[in-house]
Amino acid sequence: MSATKPTSGTSEHVGREAELAVRLRVLPESGGEPETVERLTRALRRELGELHEVRVSPTPSGPPPPGAKGDAVTIGAIVVALSASGGVLTALVDTLRDWLGRRSARDRIVIGIGDDTLELEHATDAERAALVQAFVRRHSGSYPS
Repeated sequence: MSATKPTSGTSEHVGREAELAVRLRVLPESGGEPETVERLTRALRRELGELHEVRVSPTPSGPPPPGAKGDAVTIGAIVVALSASGGVLTALVDTLRDWLGRRSARDRIVIGIGDDTLELEHATDAERAALVQAFVRRHSGSYPS
């Protein structure tokens, strides 16, 4: 996994009990045919749905143009609401890394919290660990060693 240069930003808090809204976007290696993006996004949503203390939903979008099924960016977008404490963000990022690691394609996932983004893709274990650790620290204040 490598990353685009993370941008600084603050956490988006939703709800009453310090929930964090995390935006995810699936970017397949194949260039993003809508059917491919939808299939990958559904698979990722199913896996994320198994995590405790998270709510996963597609990103709301307007109606597609006449005759279209939707655009790849909208189809591949997911919103995850999770507790801002207790290591839930770490579990989410670890799940995303694991999901990408099991894929043979060089697909990517863009994670966004507020104005801060991290693009996960194939990289060395050391690069991946350093990027993820910095991102999680900015939004949860900790990262287990």
